[in-house]
Amino acid sequence: MLSIVGVVILLVCVFGVFIITGGAIGPLMASMPFELITIGGAAISVMITGNSMHDLKHMMGGFKKIISGDKYHKTDYVDMLSLLFYLVKLASTKGAMALEAHIENAAESAVFKHFPKILANNLATCMICDYLRMVGMNADDPHQIEDLMARELKKNLHEELHPAHALQTMADGLPALGIVAAVLGVIKTMAKIASPPTVLGEMIGDALTGTFLGVLLAYGIVAPFSVRLQAVVLEDAKFFEVIRAVLVAHLHGNAPPVSVETGRKMVPNLYMPSFQELEETLQALQIPA
Repeated sequence: MLSIVGVVILLVCVFGVFIITGGAIGPLMASMPFELITIGGAAISVMITGNSMHDLKHMMGGFKKIISGDKYHKTDYVDMLSLLFYLVKLASTKGAMALEAHIENAAESAVFKHFPKILANNLATCMICDYLRMVGMNADDPHQIEDLMARELKKNLHEELHPAHALQTMADGLPALGIVAAVLGVIKTMAKIASPPTVLGEMIGDALTGTFLGVLLAYGIVAPFSVRLQAVVLEDAKFFEVIRAVLVAHLHGNAPPVSVETGRKMVPNLYMPSFQELEETLQALQIPA
């Protein structure tokens, strides 16, 4: 939501100061729709040309992230740590095979059903189940598992960052597309070179509107959106780093409370529960068998 507020402030300041200082908003508004179609249409066509259908759909989801912000908050991290505590405690006390009923069909597991938001997160649920299943298959080398998880998380992060990179590429190209629109306006003006100065002045103003819009859209809207999207993706990626930290600590032979504390330290400071808060939650954790 703050991104929208920022865009509103940008437009108010740019156009407001222009009007207050005596700028004629009428000619600008008259030429702006056509310049926007030229620049925006060209930018969208370049985006379509340079990306697959999957990437374009992914970008639409990226705009939602820009508006909504971070997906995971304090309660989500507490739920994840609570779920992992229960699972590693079960594995420590009853053995890895005790997890089979939960990880083979998470949708029917009383443990996962106790945390519906995590169960609904297919990526997180699959990650937990896949690596605990590997442990049950005697793939219990903590260094090997940690390396494999790190490579998977790196792959996922690379894919999630693609929309942000595509937006940045668009931002880099918008000023040039604005120049294209301006050059077209100059060509129109040169074709009317015999017209009176007032007509030529209006046509030159129309041409310069293209350059103005290209720069404004690039550095005032699209580039900040790219930065914001990248920040959200990087913040959300820490949710999965918590999973890795807990499972790897468990494989190193740490007690369940120590494994979960290792994961808690990976939670972003903004959302990190205190040691006492998490301990009280874990003590009160009641999951029906």
